[in-house]
Amino acid sequence: MPCKVDILIVESHDFPAEALASLEEIGNVQLADLDQSALAEAVAGFDVIWVRLRNQIHRDILNKATRLRAVVTPTTGLNHIDVDEAERRRIQVLSLRGETEFLKNVRATAELTIGVMLALLRRIPAAVFHTRGGGWERDRFRGGELFGKTVGVIGYGRLGRLVAGYLNAFGSRVLASDPNVRSSEVEPFVELVPMRELLSSADIVTIHVNLDHTTEGFFGQSEFESIKPGALLVNTSRGELLDEAALLTALQSGHIGGAALDVLRNEQNSNFGLNPLIEYSRKHENLLITPHIGGCTTESMAKTEIFLAEKVVRAFSAEDNGLGRDRIEPRVLAIS
Repeated sequence: MPCKVDILIVESHDFPAEALASLEEIGNVQLADLDQSALAEAVAGFDVIWVRLRNQIHRDILNKATRLRAVVTPTTGLNHIDVDEAERRRIQVLSLRGETEFLKNVRATAELTIGVMLALLRRIPAAVFHTRGGGWERDRFRGGELFGKTVGVIGYGRLGRLVAGYLNAFGSRVLASDPNVRSSEVEPFVELVPMRELLSSADIVTIHVNLDHTTEGFFGQSEFESIKPGALLVNTSRGELLDEAALLTALQSGHIGGAALDVLRNEQNSNFGLNPLIEYSRKHENLLITPHIGGCTTESMAKTEIFLAEKVVRAFSAEDNGLGRDRIEPRVLAIS
């Protein structure tokens, strides 16, 4: 009988008991709460590391992880993992990417997309801060509605479809643009159009595109020049899809009416607070930035981590008896 594998859960806050029980079928599980430097010190003793989005699994980490056989992440985006280097080292990357049927019922990011649209249109954050300061000037916060607005959805995959359905319920006109989707594949309430037409027509543009080498920075100066004057932009996908300098210029010039971002480039950068977009948001209410909370709901995180734990069990159970390693003694791990 093979020895159990040693598994490190790098961010274990509220890790589901059901997921933990599944993993304990095949492994000795260490629950931890590690930052990047503490992770680098800990990885050498583990066969499997499980990360969310706090840490980067880059070459330096992989160099230290001499026993590593799998990196696990309950996400669809993988830009926090050096996938090419992991593949070169024959380290599995187990994620939610491609789990289409399961992900149909994971809707947190789609709901947040609608939420930030409404926050921009109704100026909700500014109104909240106004009343906290003792104000009660109702007319100062006259906003807009989703009803009757034309909303352009760039990327008509799982999340794009979910967002389009929500927008239809609000009474919005929905445009979509996706080179990989045919007109016969969209719902009757959606108009599939070229991206330039979408940009020039939409009152709100929302991005739902997977990040890879073909899409990085795809929304740049040319796209901002094509966007309808005064339109709002929403990005809950990945920060690397946008040219942030071009976005800042569009905001400063008033060419776009505002933006809501749940993602930025280089989210793990130690000087993240100096990002010019964050600086702009401190003084301007028409830019809302949230810290990549799209999938961060109790419901979605629990169901995805339970699902992924079962996927890990299947992956390792399918291997031969060569899985075993000498067990290491448990130890306490915490942020340094």
